[in-house]
Amino acid sequence: MTHRPVQTQRLVALFVLGCLLFSYPLLALFNTGGTWFGIPVLYAYLFGVWAALIALMIVVVERWT
Repeated sequence: MTHRPVQTQRLVALFVLGCLLFSYPLLALFNTGGTWFGIPVLYAYLFGVWAALIALMIVVVERWT
């Protein structure tokens, strides 16, 4: 396995982005008690961000494999 500094940097950046997106101030913005298509807004945000981060990780890893 070869060392890929660009891939490593992008994965670290995704990790930091995930930490920021799951931090309390942003979570508090979506904890409104409302619903979006019958799903609580906070749950929709958590699942959407989680799915987006996984999709971005797949793009980063598959692009350089």
